[in-house]
Amino acid sequence: MTRDSRKPLGLDDVFIVDCDVHANEPPEALAPYIDMPWRRSLELLGRGPQRYLDIPGYAPILNLDPPFPDRGLGNRTVTTARQMRDDLDELSIDVGILFPDNLLKIAVFPHVDYAAALGRAYNAWLADAWVSRETGLYGAVLAVPQDPKDAADQIRTYGADDRFVAVYLPVAGLRPLWGDRMYDPIYEAAEEMGLPVMLHSVGIIHPHFPFNLEHVESRIVRHPINHEFALMANLFTMLTSGVPVRYPDLEIVFTEGGVSWVPFCMWRMDKEYAEIPTGAPFLERPPSDYIKEMYFCTQPIEEPERSRDLLTMIDLFDGRDKVIFASDWPHHDFDHPRTVLNMPFDAELKRNIMGESARRLFKLPVPVPVA
Repeated sequence: MTRDSRKPLGLDDVFIVDCDVHANEPPEALAPYIDMPWRRSLELLGRGPQRYLDIPGYAPILNLDPPFPDRGLGNRTVTTARQMRDDLDELSIDVGILFPDNLLKIAVFPHVDYAAALGRAYNAWLADAWVSRETGLYGAVLAVPQDPKDAADQIRTYGADDRFVAVYLPVAGLRPLWGDRMYDPIYEAAEEMGLPVMLHSVGIIHPHFPFNLEHVESRIVRHPINHEFALMANLFTMLTSGVPVRYPDLEIVFTEGGVSWVPFCMWRMDKEYAEIPTGAPFLERPPSDYIKEMYFCTQPIEEPERSRDLLTMIDLFDGRDKVIFASDWPHHDFDHPRTVLNMPFDAELKRNIMGESARRLFKLPVPVPVA
């Protein structure tokens, strides 16, 4: 049957790759996979009370906000691969790239050995219980920033498994930022294995910039600073230390920050570079050239009053094949795929954003339908 080209694309008309879905990993689930003596810690934590992303020594949080009824926006969790596949089917999503819940905050731990052990346990648990080409659930290898050498070993181990298609770089509470040369082993391994690196932030209050927001009274202010500012700061440092020059085959992806901040970074960095090129001595081209080669996930998608302004924003950084869909399922601020499909984009751009660009980026096959 020939499809009527005048009819708007629907969910069933596009191949959808969701570049950010979250698997819940309670401490008791990781306990069998972690080395001693840390296993005793996770077993103990698993027997205690657990609130959402609020587990001492595992998902630390400083919550300063007075509680109110959640108006139906409370966070929920996905605890099994079967549940995730069923949820994504309800949303008409073909492929999901998995990130953790609790270990979004792994960068804050000062104990290097503990952090590295958590990373190894998470990757082993993900491989054992979650990722599968048949279900269209793929993993991002957790690269623990506290131990770049161990993280590089993990990337090489799991990068050989075609069920892992990316490397997850934690951003929340990170110090130093991802432009620091200490992380070179991670970039070397990711480039060697052909895996994109995906920076993912989360809301947190922490002494490290830009998360030192304990004086800010409203989550409405803290949330965008936590996410967008953190991604911006890491992008700036990655450029000035020459990461895209030193690793020319490395694909870089920014997750959970939307896209409206990208033109600002591009123009601002070009101005600074024109005035003080010695500030980024490794760059061989203007910073905007490298930014245009990076990828940016849609969630949380901006919804301007004039919806076509979002298309203008994407075109400002030549993003028609660099913007990729993410829902952030099942978190309270997730974006339904219809959010993007309802935008005034042409059919080719919608197909690219919803899945085709991500399929090329992650080298994904067309998934086999689940019975």
